[in-house]
Amino acid sequence: MRYLVPFRDINVHASSSHYAFTSPSSPSAQTLVVERPSGDIRLNDGSLLGAKRVSSIAGILGIIQLRLDKYIIVITKAQPVGKIKTHTVYKVVATEFLPLRERILHDPDEDIYLGLLKTLLKNAPMYFSYSFDLTNSFQRQADSNPSLALWQRADDRFFWNKFLQTDLINFATGATSASGLRHHGSHQTAADPFILPVMFGMLRITTTRIKATPLTFILITRRSRHRAGTRYMTRGIDERGHVGNFNETEQIVVLNDGSNAMGGMEGGGGMQNGKIGGFQGHDAQVMSYVQTRGSVPVYWAEINTLRYVPDLQIRGVETAVGAAKQHFDEQIRLYGDNYLVNLVNQRGREDRVKEAYEQLVRTLVSGPNESTQADYVTDEKIHVVEASQSNQEYDRLHYVYFDFHNETKGLRWHRAQLLLDQLKNGLVRGQYFRGLDMPGDAQGRLEVRNRQTAVVRTNCMDCLDRTNVIQTMLARWTLTRQLVDMGVLKPGESADDDRAFRTMFQNVWADNADVVSRSYSGTGALKTDFTRTGQRTRAGMVQDLNNSITRYVKNNFSDGPRQDAFDLFLGAFHPDSSGAGPSLIFVDRRPLLIQSIPYILAASFFMVIIASFARSTQGSSLWPLRLFTFIWIFVGIWCFNFIRTHGVLYVNWPKLNTPRWANEGYQETMGAIRKDRFIGPLVARHERGASNARVSHLEEGKKRIQ
Repeated sequence: MRYLVPFRDINVHASSSHYAFTSPSSPSAQTLVVERPSGDIRLNDGSLLGAKRVSSIAGILGIIQLRLDKYIIVITKAQPVGKIKTHTVYKVVATEFLPLRERILHDPDEDIYLGLLKTLLKNAPMYFSYSFDLTNSFQRQADSNPSLALWQRADDRFFWNKFLQTDLINFATGATSASGLRHHGSHQTAADPFILPVMFGMLRITTTRIKATPLTFILITRRSRHRAGTRYMTRGIDERGHVGNFNETEQIVVLNDGSNAMGGMEGGGGMQNGKIGGFQGHDAQVMSYVQTRGSVPVYWAEINTLRYVPDLQIRGVETAVGAAKQHFDEQIRLYGDNYLVNLVNQRGREDRVKEAYEQLVRTLVSGPNESTQADYVTDEKIHVVEASQSNQEYDRLHYVYFDFHNETKGLRWHRAQLLLDQLKNGLVRGQYFRGLDMPGDAQGRLEVRNRQTAVVRTNCMDCLDRTNVIQTMLARWTLTRQLVDMGVLKPGESADDDRAFRTMFQNVWADNADVVSRSYSGTGALKTDFTRTGQRTRAGMVQDLNNSITRYVKNNFSDGPRQDAFDLFLGAFHPDSSGAGPSLIFVDRRPLLIQSIPYILAASFFMVIIASFARSTQGSSLWPLRLFTFIWIFVGIWCFNFIRTHGVLYVNWPKLNTPRWANEGYQETMGAIRKDRFIGPLVARHERGASNARVSHLEEGKKRIQ
């Protein structure tokens, strides 16, 4: 018997020689065995004896090789968050690492690797379902092959634990064994139900009603595993066409939802074929609308230097054309026409990013036709670049620049409607997905009644705050259109007319903004007071100030380890597993004097405070105390100026895959310091070699792109 979906219940039988995984509810299924300590995988008919410990888990997240050992990561606790139709969705709450070596070996690097992964898993918003493909939109699911196992149908971009599942996938497909031996046999279908795809992002399922019509409102944001990472470490595009902070957001409305409990609804009116009617006997209708966001697809970076505004670096646009073609090949294949909404500022440093994007689009489309709209606020309210003729696939790109900053300045958020007016014709042509339940279909597929043939791809600098405002606006407009088409609303009515529904809608989208922002920048999103309430508030501005300060601190001093965790989890970095001596890849190799300057600054501040409270005895001279104070003030000012001037040395860069620009900045800064007449000789004297190992992984690991 072949199992197409993962097992809902798995028992782990641990012994000194193996881990055995069985499904109590499927006694006829084979047992998955992982040998210890080799990591070889095999299937066994029936259970194995000799287990010292038996525990129940929700699923296998994957297997990862670190420096000294290989670990099986299992999901020990999962929380149900709702139902999509009849399919229960779970959030990963707790995980456990099962080492293959019976006797754990302690190593500084190994402990750090484990700490990075555990911290990531503790904070990561990960979701899965045993019977529903969370990685694919409803439209892509309608086109998938139901005879394939769930993991085989998963979208590669959003199958977040795919790298961790490599050993199991290779074993299941007969590609390569865990020990590296080639399998020439057929597909090991008995291993399929042990492979559980997990999605990273945001998911909210809400049972609600609008105008007395019950419905299920679902919002899913899927974060791509390609070029994933933190705010200033993953900007722009890479050589494979993957962009930073790429997210797909799908807004789903289910009418006549027959599921019960958390994701279903009870009683009330329903709909069929666009007509309002009773609930009983009516097939469920699913309507979904997909939007995307992603970094501007050219080679660019913002380099942290401890200043509030990082240095901006943009390579020539012509160097990014090949990568951009790969990116848009995929986007057009998956989504159809792409409306590229750009929200960066047209003045100041962001203008360079805007110009680079527009130059790229001019290069890609045939006979670029440009138009500009101006008003009393700005000379370039909207700028459009489109192909003048349709000769190639890239002519399905429609670039639309909107001067978000100037048009909405002074809390005039309603003026974002100007962008909606510009996009409206494309939104109408692009449609949305609509499917009808087919009760007689054993696989639970939908009968497709309508397809979405275009997508709006929105970006600002971070693809966070301004992007959130625009995506919420487009989602609200599309939702109203869907409900009018279905007859739930009358022409001229809006989903916002129902106050309770409006509040729910705004809060769900604001929660989505916060989740996407925390994953990328480390804090909640800005401007969510507007998303939640429809207006800007002083309390919201204070919260934005707090988030901005927190972002500055985290982006400079804690994003390095966060990026290392992403790279380790996703397979962008492979630890050296040879075990030949300590690697000490995380050791700070900067010169000791450079390391000590922040401590000297803190000491000078402390000394000045002590001196300010000191009292001289009667008859004693004040000048020694004053001289002492002035010396420490001078030392403190010098240290502060040194750190401010050479900030790149004090940013907490990733240690595993250090960005190229960080290595270059480090070398340039150290070169300038060595030439300094005062501190240069001291630095040379205290350097432990001229290595920049603090900001370079050297030969310790190798890139691995999955």
